[in-house]
Amino acid sequence: MLIYKILRRPEWDAFRAAGETAGAPIDLADGYIHFSTAAQVTETAAKWFAHESDLVLVAVRAEPLGPALKWEESRGGALFPHLYRSLRLSDVVWDKSLPLGVTGHIFPEGVI
Repeated sequence: MLIYKILRRPEWDAFRAAGETAGAPIDLADGYIHFSTAAQVTETAAKWFAHESDLVLVAVRAEPLGPALKWEESRGGALFPHLYRSLRLSDVVWDKSLPLGVTGHIFPEGVI
């Protein structure tokens, strides 16, 4: 199963340069890296990144993250994937630009 992380371009660039990240400011504040499933990611983009256009969508395979990935109740009582360790570049399956269109973010084909 793929899970998704939305990063701002500077966050993605820093992640690529360092080879790992503890996440965005919200992740650092909460103590874990927030992810979304395919069913959750459009709402995440709309809620937290509504007017941001220079974003990167990062896909990560959930299973290899092992016990560091916990499914916890969040928005609307849904279970969301939270990573309790740094995200490594080697964890990333793919990354794609997430542009902002007239009616919201334009997700890569096959994600939603």
